Amino acid sequence: MTVPASSSSIAPAALRARTLGILGGSFDPPHLGHLFVARTARLVCRLEHVLFVPAARPPHKPERVLASAADRVAMLELLLADEPLLSVWTTELEREGPSYTIDTVKELRAAVAPGTELFLLIGSDNLPGLPGWRDAEELLSLVVPVVVWRRGSRLDPDELARVPRELRQRFRVIECAPFDCTASDLRRRLAAGDDLDGLLPSSLAEYARARGLYSPAE
Repeated sequence: MTVPASSSSIAPAALRARTLGILGGSFDPPHLGHLFVARTARLVCRLEHVLFVPAARPPHKPERVLASAADRVAMLELLLADEPLLSVWTTELEREGPSYTIDTVKELRAAVAPGTELFLLIGSDNLPGLPGWRDAEELLSLVVPVVVWRRGSRLDPDELARVPRELRQRFRVIECAPFDCTASDLRRRLAAGDDLDGLLPSSLAEYARARGLYSPAE
């Protein structure tokens, strides 16, 4: 799988960081909501850097066809163009098979200095399924889990109760303003030529449309 050489390794600023955030996802497309989450986490958790880690094939969405790795990386780089404390790491795009977070965290743990704290940013919608992630207990022993709670949203108490108490006690919670557009809505609106001001940087929207990334198949 081909990705731009500029993103094929961990950014030097990330390797120097003593507190380092990890934000994974499909990023299909990446949008300002992702950027707001990273900025908020950096300020609240005092992170020196945040790595955006695009997934090759998310294990919980095996059937979905994503935009190409190169296109998603290019869009991420447009999103982060003026953000020196945020960068893209393409390790999951360079591995075969599904993208498991534990593999990414172990690789990062081996690459950074021993005293570096790793903070894993997790959307509150992913919280109920967290115990079922591959090697979840080991994963949460290697990172500080940061739950991103969207202001105004609620989590069913029964769903929260499925997360073991010892795991819940390790969470840090940050609250972000709601982002009122899903990725599927963004893909539809890009295809329709709608105004996306406040949702995507204009350079990213122009790139996606010029590449015909989300246009309906003819």
